Amino acid sequence: MERNDQFTHTLQQKDHENIWHHMSIYNDKAPPIIEQGEGAWITDSLGNRFLDGMSGLWAVNVGYGRERLAKVAYEQLKKLCYAPLTQSHEPAIRLAEKINSLLDDDYMMFYSNSGSDANEVAFKLIRQYHQQNGEGNRYKIIARYRGYHGSSLGALAATGQALRKFKYEPLTPGFLHVAPPDHYRRPKGQSIETYSLALAREMEEKIIWEQKETIAAVIMEPLITGGGVLIPHPTYVKEVERICRKHGVLLIMDEVICGFGRTGKLFGHQHFDIRPDVITMAKGLTSAYLPLSITAIRKDIYEKFKETDGYSHFRHINTFGGNPAACAVALENIKIMEEEGLVQRARDLGIQFLHDLQDLLELPFVGDIRGLGLLIGIELVEDKQSQTPAKPELIAKIMADCQANGLIVGRNGDTVEGFNNIITLSPPLCCTDEDFEFMVAVLKRVFAANV
Repeated sequence: MERNDQFTHTLQQKDHENIWHHMSIYNDKAPPIIEQGEGAWITDSLGNRFLDGMSGLWAVNVGYGRERLAKVAYEQLKKLCYAPLTQSHEPAIRLAEKINSLLDDDYMMFYSNSGSDANEVAFKLIRQYHQQNGEGNRYKIIARYRGYHGSSLGALAATGQALRKFKYEPLTPGFLHVAPPDHYRRPKGQSIETYSLALAREMEEKIIWEQKETIAAVIMEPLITGGGVLIPHPTYVKEVERICRKHGVLLIMDEVICGFGRTGKLFGHQHFDIRPDVITMAKGLTSAYLPLSITAIRKDIYEKFKETDGYSHFRHINTFGGNPAACAVALENIKIMEEEGLVQRARDLGIQFLHDLQDLLELPFVGDIRGLGLLIGIELVEDKQSQTPAKPELIAKIMADCQANGLIVGRNGDTVEGFNNIITLSPPLCCTDEDFEFMVAVLKRVFAANV
């Protein structure tokens, strides 16, 4: 252990001198140095083990240490390490075919590296589509407050989280926002169905007030994830789809977090029986073993790009998008999920999770517990009557106490001022029964100790 202490100290010093960490305060304390992962657990350089209740960044769906995925990547890298998708290669072809079968629909796949990339592609191609469809005034895209769609300038403009935008504006123009479905804070005495229809009507009013001929698309996560785990009622999602169809507006579903089993279905939008025009996906596509994202575009939209004039093709390229090894890993990742029944596992564990955490609602600072599959949010408040969000100090204390007890949890940080009060959990779908019991026990112990 003495050697590990010195080893870690040296690495942390070099880290401090050379690495600018994501989402971290300048000169923040040195983070743990993660050395190894196995299943749902990660181990740092001091030998401390943690159950990763956030799957990294909502991404390691099949868990750590999958030798099958490493071997597939190795074999593909030996055979063909790279081919730009101005050409083609077999793993990209096989993966596109597989995704279409999973969607049970007819899409064309455009490959990129990340969720932000996938959404940027969606925005560009949709604007071009409307131009080539004779509706060149359609350029505005409606998103929802608290939703997250990425960090690049266009994707950040779509994101409805003011703290992530502050000091980076002005961003890409043409993005509008409407209120999200926050059932916990709906008007007293109003049913979820009535509330949901009212929110959808607000979106329709936005379309009309902005001149419907200028609205290109609506982008939504199936459920708002990093913005607070806000889960819509099916009434809302179906009504939004109807409104989009009525006004000639395309519907983009951002499945970057919700896709690949996270919500207890293969894709989050499949809970709502809708047919998106565009679907973006990343993270769980490869379970984060290699970077890869996809923008899936309905084929009738793709057909508008077949004209032969010099500017009708989609003029977008991504150097590493659709890397052969990443596509091969994605195919094997999906195979693992199918063989081990991990989508059903996420559904079953999610139901059990919500049931077992109900005791926390008896605590004075726990306002709401919500989730779908293995995507859980625990909303902390000052008091239940006012529903005033809990202070950041309580959130930080609970996160630190969970980590001290061997469990990593997240929060909806740097989103909306005053509303960064939700503890989030998004563990690997491969969690064992013992892993699950450990998470529940730690949460109950930590929350009870903070009363």
